[in-house]
Amino acid sequence: MVMSGISAHAQARMQQRGINERVLDRLFEYGKVAHDHQGGEVIFINKQARRRLRTQLDGNEYRSLERYFNAYAVIAGDGEVVTVGRRWKRLPRE
Repeated sequence: MVMSGISAHAQARMQQRGINERVLDRLFEYGKVAHDHQGGEVIFINKQARRRLRTQLDGNEYRSLERYFNAYAVIAGDGEVVTVGRRWKRLPRE
C-alpha cells in the first residue's frame, strides 16, 4: 500500500489524537489492511504486526510505539489518508 497524501481532516485528527507521522509510517510498514466496505481501507496493528515489530525494532523504539498500537488510519481508494484515530474495541473479523 502506498500513501499518496494526508488530507487536512487527517492532519487535524493526527494533532488532536497525538498520532505523529512516525506512527503512520509504522502503520503502513507493518499494519494489517482491512476493507471498510465503503471503498476505502483501514490499516491497523494486529498481533502478528506486533510480533514483527518486536523482532525488527530495538527495545526502546518498540516501547515508544506500544502506546500507539490501538491507532488506525482510513485510506481512500486513491491512497490518501482520510482520517486517523484510536480504536477501543476490536475491529470486526480481526
